[in-house]
Amino acid sequence: MTEAPPKAPPLYPKTHLLAASGIAALLSLALLVFPTSDVEAKRTSLALDMAPPADALKDQPANTEQAPTEAEPSPFAQIEGDAPADEQNAAVEQPAEAPAPGAQHRQVVVAKGDTLSTLFQKVGLSAADIQAVLDSDPQAKQFTHLRRGQILQFELAADGQLQTLHTQLSHLESISLQRQGGAFAFARVIDKPVLRDAYAHGVINNSLSLSAQKAGLSHGQIMDLANIFGYDLDFTQDIRQGDQFDVIYEQKVLDGKVIGTGSILSARFVSRGKTYTAVRYTNKQGNSSFYTADGNSMRKAFVRSPVDFARISSRFSGARQHPILNKIRAHQGVDYAAARGTPIKATGDGKVILAGRKGGYGNTVIIQHGATYRTLYGHMQGFAKGIRDGVPVKQGQVIGYIGTTGLATGPHVHYEFQVNGVHVDPLGQKLPMADPIARNDRAKFAQQSQALMARMDQERATLVASNKR
Repeated sequence: MTEAPPKAPPLYPKTHLLAASGIAALLSLALLVFPTSDVEAKRTSLALDMAPPADALKDQPANTEQAPTEAEPSPFAQIEGDAPADEQNAAVEQPAEAPAPGAQHRQVVVAKGDTLSTLFQKVGLSAADIQAVLDSDPQAKQFTHLRRGQILQFELAADGQLQTLHTQLSHLESISLQRQGGAFAFARVIDKPVLRDAYAHGVINNSLSLSAQKAGLSHGQIMDLANIFGYDLDFTQDIRQGDQFDVIYEQKVLDGKVIGTGSILSARFVSRGKTYTAVRYTNKQGNSSFYTADGNSMRKAFVRSPVDFARISSRFSGARQHPILNKIRAHQGVDYAAARGTPIKATGDGKVILAGRKGGYGNTVIIQHGATYRTLYGHMQGFAKGIRDGVPVKQGQVIGYIGTTGLATGPHVHYEFQVNGVHVDPLGQKLPMADPIARNDRAKFAQQSQALMARMDQERATLVASNKR
């Protein structure tokens, strides 16, 4: 007898099956959207207080408030744009904070690629807000000239409306916009630094530039020092290892911090055993000039070299083999070799009588200095803006740039000096002097000069004594 097959499970109507499936789907969705109380309790919020990057703080306004303690959160929420890879560790965007009642203070550090539009977006302001700012005052467009690391500070009303926009342009200058009714008022604040005297001493080991940098002088001060003594010293050939200098100069101080340098007040240069001194004096008319410690003018009709810190590649000679023509001929000038494009300066006041091509000289400038003197500058790459026949030039004015035009084997300037039409060696020529200190200024100058020279002597003695300890 065969065994009866098992009974099939009872069949339910299709409508019941569809209803059951729908109920199961709804229950699953509810569990996903509405977690249980146990799950809800396990959520954690982390508040990260990140310090702004160091390079972002260096240009902040000098009168910023003291950083609040942990018990008092900072009113400024730091926001950083997408910074380059080398700044990502120092600049991290903070999470958004819940709006506090009353005014909100936000600040944004400009990152690479940021515009005013992207910065406004970071603090929740619209394109219409940007337009209102830019239309408020023609000077407001300065807010669009952004630089990397610059900080923009925003003050927003409780409803998110912009009230104040502020940024520091430099250590001394800041600009801001303040809402006044339905418009913004533009303001600029320029702080005035305090000037104080400072002292620097250096010994030449390799070059004036490197030794002066080591002594703490800026690039501008190094150039000033070269210009001051440029009438008596050719820094391309006269400087020797062991030469020394002392300088008293102005420092610009704001809120107790040195933010820049001012004028050189006095200097002393010892080259190959000979001492040169310089004192800055301003007369009653407000004109400043440098004089020797005993009142003679440092300024002469001509400086020794038309190029700063160049190398002499060929000297004045009555018979020299020309490097291209391969002939023995007079070399009636001095060649200063330097990098292509190096500025060439007029060695004295005068009038340009030629600015153009001149045979083997290539691009050439010839300057007439009164009735007696004439200088020539050859092989230029090009002429400075405004240099053409007939224009007056001042001593030290850039007239062209080092090149290789004409018969030249390498970048240099060929410099000639003529006296009454006769070529002379510019390195050996005794240069005419300018007027000494005016008679009615001599007493005041002497008092000032003696004080500055004594100050340098005292500073030098203190330095020597400290080095012996």
